[in-house]
Amino acid sequence: MADWATDFDHTTDQWAADAPGIWERLRTTCPVAHSDRFGGTWLPTRHADVAAIAHDTDHFTSNSVIVADYRPDVPAPMGFAPPITSDPPFHEFARRLLLPAFSPKAIAVLEEPTRAFCSALIEELLESGPEVDAATGYAQHIPVRVIAHLLGVPPEDGDRFRRFIHRILERPGQAGPVDPSDMLTTYLEGVVADHRRSPRDDLVSYLIDLEIDGVSLSDQHVIGTIALLLIAGIDTTWSAIGASLWHLAQHPEDRARLVAEPEVMTFAVEEFLRLYAPVTMARIVARDTEIGGCPVAEGDWVLLPFPAANRDPEAFEDPERFVVDRERNRHAAFGLGIHRCLGSNLARLELRVAVEEWLRRVPDFELSDPDAVRWSTGQVRGPRSLPVRVLS
Repeated sequence: MADWATDFDHTTDQWAADAPGIWERLRTTCPVAHSDRFGGTWLPTRHADVAAIAHDTDHFTSNSVIVADYRPDVPAPMGFAPPITSDPPFHEFARRLLLPAFSPKAIAVLEEPTRAFCSALIEELLESGPEVDAATGYAQHIPVRVIAHLLGVPPEDGDRFRRFIHRILERPGQAGPVDPSDMLTTYLEGVVADHRRSPRDDLVSYLIDLEIDGVSLSDQHVIGTIALLLIAGIDTTWSAIGASLWHLAQHPEDRARLVAEPEVMTFAVEEFLRLYAPVTMARIVARDTEIGGCPVAEGDWVLLPFPAANRDPEAFEDPERFVVDRERNRHAAFGLGIHRCLGSNLARLELRVAVEEWLRRVPDFELSDPDAVRWSTGQVRGPRSLPVRVLS
């Protein structure tokens, strides 16, 4: 990119390699950047601007949350993946339906199986030797297994999930022709049809049985919500786990503190989420308005980089430094406004358990090749390759 302020592209390897540095430079030189790519896209980097947009449902629609060359063809207020693509008042109904399934009580029962799976993954990974890839061999498998369990689909479908996520989030619109049989919607149509034939105790059957004002959810609604859980519940969490291990591989003092004082993990999880927040959402300008004094036009894309907001010195003290026991930490890793992540309880559990189990078995490790660490492109940021060396 010649100038990130006027020609940024968040789907490039250049962006992936230096996103935090780009946000910091833009915040001080051009806090609301613009690019003609994708039909016109804006990028605010200050916490105040990101928060204002996230709370403004009048001027910014959530009808699509992934920037691409095309606009969504599923009309508001439901959108493609309710409730995250839904606008008020439909959003409130769609979100409320899911709250029981993601309550602290409902999520707590997943801790034991998640812990057992993490432990088994680590043991299997270490059998290959002291040098392993903590991203592809560990982090990327955990949320895939958990989400597959919740949805009642085979865990071996994980490779398909990863293909869907790569096409939709990392390289939107750049995958070329896709066989219809390998499309996300085709896969989910099959999942819903199978569950209608054979109901079971899982989230898909739960959605099929739901009603709004006495009317069952449409297949489009059910499929869209499952798509949301796949897209938002897998890549985001494995990115957070991978980024946390990337940090710990380079900071033995933080590893030692967490091993010696397990109670600090509660604060550490929030700090991992703040400093290495994986998710950037998007909005579409619903009617002409402004962002931080910059006029924006109806139909423009707006990226909401919650990771950049979490590093704003106007919102956080010493924001670029990881403070393992930071207590004041009202981060935006799970978003802001009405679309704050309803799966936050699940994400926190997976991140905490994944790091705890890793440190229990691998308390001392380092990056084996820092130059080989590869970060994802697109709107979810996390290491896709994380080679580490186990020291003890």
